[in-house]
Amino acid sequence: MKALIIDDTRLARQELQFLLEKRSDIEILGEAENVDEALEKISELNPELLLLDIQMPGKDGFELLETLDEVPHVIFTTAYSEFAMKAFEYNALDYLKKPITEERLDKALERVKISHEEKNSDKKVLGESSQVFVKDGDKCWFVNLKEVRVFEIWDNYTRIYFKDQKPMIPKTLQYMESRLDPEVFFRANRQQIINLKWVDKIEPWFSGTIRLYLKDGTEVEVSRRQTSRFKELMSF
Repeated sequence: MKALIIDDTRLARQELQFLLEKRSDIEILGEAENVDEALEKISELNPELLLLDIQMPGKDGFELLETLDEVPHVIFTTAYSEFAMKAFEYNALDYLKKPITEERLDKALERVKISHEEKNSDKKVLGESSQVFVKDGDKCWFVNLKEVRVFEIWDNYTRIYFKDQKPMIPKTLQYMESRLDPEVFFRANRQQIINLKWVDKIEPWFSGTIRLYLKDGTEVEVSRRQTSRFKELMSF
């Protein structure tokens, strides 16, 4: 897997480089010390994995991800613990607090490997006519996807809303997006995928964005970038 290290501290980049060089399954494409440099290298090198610091001079790691149309797998590396919850809202596969140990990095890379294999598998795309098995604890359901109105991120889990149920499954929202038919299921923002067949009303919102009202009364704010995609998808 091709990886890019993004950190404003040279020592932190060198430590990660040392740990990653021990792994034959990781190819280090390069390093970047700020968001602008990272954007250039992502465009040029097309990495599959970002090892990304959060606090850097200028823009931070979250702002970097917000500018990307296609986000690679992400492992956040940081000296601070207070950003952990926010990191998983951005579909990070793991959150490593510095100093990073080899054992902890290996566990994170195993998560990346599993996610990467799932994303690139030949599993069929699931449409509204598909039926899936959902298990949450001791409860199980066979669910027709046409009944699912929203998929929503909860840490490294996805909560599924259908009928009066809302179970959670141990899959990331990014993985769910890779399995679902994009003609039916639309990524409205970082936290939610919606079933377009459930959209009842659309209204303009702040800064050129839109708000969607679903048939069950759920309100969903569409991000600025996804507003443009929504308009393209729903127009002639």
